[in-house]
Amino acid sequence: MKVSVIIVSYNCKAFLDYCIQSVIEALKDINGEIIIFDNSSNDGTSKYLKSKKYNLKLIESKVNLGFSKANNKAAKLAKGEYLFFLNPDTIIPEDIFNNFFKNISKNQG
Repeated sequence: MKVSVIIVSYNCKAFLDYCIQSVIEALKDINGEIIIFDNSSNDGTSKYLKSKKYNLKLIESKVNLGFSKANNKAAKLAKGEYLFFLNPDTIIPEDIFNNFFKNISKNQG
């Protein structure tokens, strides 16, 4: 697996859906995974994500661990060669990973 996209969420269901959609589009031609760490949200984030049936790993924490610990826990489960940490209110360009890996291979070659 090439890249693991890790998103820590806390009560941001409204933003998170747009973020996930942009990541799905950006991963279209890339072998990657999306990991959402829900930091004990009380806005129905987990239930909403399950209803969307996205292809992602959802970690549901019973307590809010804070941003750093949540990212570290998600990173331990990641299978990607690269980790991409993303805030849930971010929308990324659809060519971000293609451009990144094109530049990486150019610089390593």
